[in-house]
Amino acid sequence: MQDIRFVPATSFKKKPEDPAKMGFGKLFTDYMFVMDYETGKGWHDARIEPYQNFQMDPATAVLHYGQAIFEGLKAYRRDDGGIQLFRPQANFARMNRSAERMAIPKFDEEVALKGLLKLVEIEKDWVPAGKGTSLYIRPTIIATDPFLGVHASHTYRFFIIVSPSGAYYTSGLAPVNIYVEDNYVRAVRGGVGFAKAAGNYAASLRAAEIAAEKGYTQVLWLDGVEQKYVEEVGAMNMMFVIDGKVVTPMLNGSILPGITRDSILTLSRHLGYEAEERRLSIEEVFAAARAGKLDEAFGTGTAAVVSPVGKLCWKGECVGISGGKIGPITQKLYDTLTGMQYGDLPDEFGWIVRID
Repeated sequence: MQDIRFVPATSFKKKPEDPAKMGFGKLFTDYMFVMDYETGKGWHDARIEPYQNFQMDPATAVLHYGQAIFEGLKAYRRDDGGIQLFRPQANFARMNRSAERMAIPKFDEEVALKGLLKLVEIEKDWVPAGKGTSLYIRPTIIATDPFLGVHASHTYRFFIIVSPSGAYYTSGLAPVNIYVEDNYVRAVRGGVGFAKAAGNYAASLRAAEIAAEKGYTQVLWLDGVEQKYVEEVGAMNMMFVIDGKVVTPMLNGSILPGITRDSILTLSRHLGYEAEERRLSIEEVFAAARAGKLDEAFGTGTAAVVSPVGKLCWKGECVGISGGKIGPITQKLYDTLTGMQYGDLPDEFGWIVRID
């Protein structure tokens, strides 16, 4: 395993004093982890250096051909002052799967984890205290060759930046209204839907704008072939409680295999709920709602953890869910998962990586 060198900063930023004013993804710490790749040399020069701008040629490959992937995870401060991460190994494993799909060379996951842990240890004073707050972690790989031509780059940069973030829910778990998109599609099987590729998110923005103009918070995507089956919501996976059973679309190559999704499914079964992964049509969801069997609905993802859904609209028909309030199963899953992440509940699955 390669060593990670340290480049000390000569100046430091002022740390935020009020977690309520931090927002999400707006502030960045003093240091970042960086590692470079070159054909014939492999991944090399792993280092932690001062946070700074990258100098890029206007012809840099990522700007033209979109070879870019990323991840998102968090570090949490426990009540005893210690710090812990949630399933970072799973994030790096998924990142390597994304890399393979996007023709990016795979990296050593142990080196990445070692670099991340060292970075968080150095930046430990940036990890906010208080439930709902966290240090958001963004690993990214971009193609860096300066060329115009459609082929995989010969050079890449892997970097990790971290950002202290306030509570995602500033006024509790308020249910959101979701618009079912039946014009645009997000991904198709055989494409890059399962990869956490930057372009997937760019392709979702227009539909999100249209939904926002209509007063909705999120977009629910249907499959890209028949536009019949539920896939995912915005930057989250989607789950429904139908007649007491937790149901989520099965992974099929066009849906992102969410770390939070997997964790919620595991917890659901552990807590005694029946949980299914299968094809789920939007018509079945609305039929369940009409029959009074759609008990709850919620999205899952790193940023929000769990986001309850209060209303779902499709082709002019809207259905209310759980009386516009968070349902008991959604609340239990949220409380259990966040309790583990903040160290208030025991980790029975080996998911937590402690910094101290």
